[in-house]
Amino acid sequence: MTERPYSTSAYREAARTLAATGRRLYEHGWSPATSSNYSLRLNADHAAITRSGRDKGLLRETDIMVVDLDGQPVGDGKPSAETLLHTGLYRRDPAIGAVLHTHSHAATVLTMHWPADHLTLEGYELLKALDGVQTHETRLTIPVFDNSQDIAALAADVDRQLDAGRITHAYLIRGHGLYTWAADMPACYRQLEALETLLAVELDRRRLG
Repeated sequence: MTERPYSTSAYREAARTLAATGRRLYEHGWSPATSSNYSLRLNADHAAITRSGRDKGLLRETDIMVVDLDGQPVGDGKPSAETLLHTGLYRRDPAIGAVLHTHSHAATVLTMHWPADHLTLEGYELLKALDGVQTHETRLTIPVFDNSQDIAALAADVDRQLDAGRITHAYLIRGHGLYTWAADMPACYRQLEALETLLAVELDRRRLG
């Protein structure tokens, strides 16, 4: 028998965590139907990630698979089409342990109806939920990338913006959704929840004029 290049127990724990997180995000309305993808680092060279096309409200441990950091599947199954957007983050920063991507109503409307290449959140107390933010007197600029089916090209574009220091906690894809990441799943979920809440608030404020 060939030895697996990752810990079986770590994979099982990651699968449980990702399935539970997916159901939780679905209940908030941030991951409708089969949209969204989530991952957890397993070791220096592998990550657990959601399989392609799985209903996030019904996510189970068997809906999670393993990929290497080049985005190639380890074993059977088809990973999320956006796997390279996860593995690119893991490759560039060994401190990143979790990545979450959602498709919320607020993120979709904001990026479709306000065509700027960034969205700014400023002055909100909830910004203090983000890693390293200590005060509401903070301006967070979130880049907005145009949507593309060429995920490799999009991942390369994200990487260039990270290299240039233009991305800190998150980025948006136009008409698509939000990506954020952190050292572990509790921190990543906290950050995602704060950002999705602020996007909804920002949408309401713009509607009110």
